[in-house]
Amino acid sequence: MCRHLILNMLNGPMKKRKSPKNSRKSDAGPSRPRTNPGIWIYGRHACLAVLANPRRQLSRLLLTDNAARDLTLDGLVLPIEPEMVDRSVIEALLQPDCVHQGIAILATPLPVTALRSILQPLEEHSSAVFLALDQANDPRNIGAILRTSSAFNVSGIIVPDRGTPEESGALAKAAAGALESVPLIRVTNLVRTLDELKQDGFWCVGLDGYCDRNISDMDFTGRTVVVLGAEGKGLRRLTRETCDHLCKISISSAMESLNLSNAAAITLYEISRQHR
Repeated sequence: MCRHLILNMLNGPMKKRKSPKNSRKSDAGPSRPRTNPGIWIYGRHACLAVLANPRRQLSRLLLTDNAARDLTLDGLVLPIEPEMVDRSVIEALLQPDCVHQGIAILATPLPVTALRSILQPLEEHSSAVFLALDQANDPRNIGAILRTSSAFNVSGIIVPDRGTPEESGALAKAAAGALESVPLIRVTNLVRTLDELKQDGFWCVGLDGYCDRNISDMDFTGRTVVVLGAEGKGLRRLTRETCDHLCKISISSAMESLNLSNAAAITLYEISRQHR
């Protein structure tokens, strides 16, 4: 595979639910239109993934001399002309302390992803995994969960539109490129969406640190939605009641709870272990 320096480019035990035959329209649209005209995405992995994603519309690509020398692109044609700038130019455009690695891209947010468009290709699959995040409001946590979800082949991450941070450079940087490959699906009503997924043959399993059943005792081999609540707050009452089962990750009493992204990683590892 050809490798080109950017600088050279510049010069040149649960029973399986059966899916119903008649699909219902999913509640997968955001409660308000995305109004963000563009965001600065920064960092090597995040930017390379953006450059390779044809769904993105790019306005500017900023590179420092060092980044142009160090970064290599495998057969990737740059969609726009890069601007060679000093680090201070990039830093002036970003929030303080952003680790940009000498590269930043101004891009429009990703198009809205409808849940039904993800579910249709999975209709004949007996096994699939979604994550649902209830009240997650830290963009870096969400980004880290996207990264882990990519590593464990999660079909999508479902979030309530209200209260969930919009796409941002911090989220994209934490996702390390996974924002471009793992669907982040915003819905108006999380509980109603979980009900619709249950009608499509998915079991909803919520993580609750106060229940008795351990995560290792669950059967994750079928079509599953893992529901995680915000750190500290946990699952909201209606969300908890909508889940078919609740389980916990057993941890030492020395620590009250796990970081949300860590809990997601442990759960996804357990699921992958059962699918081996």
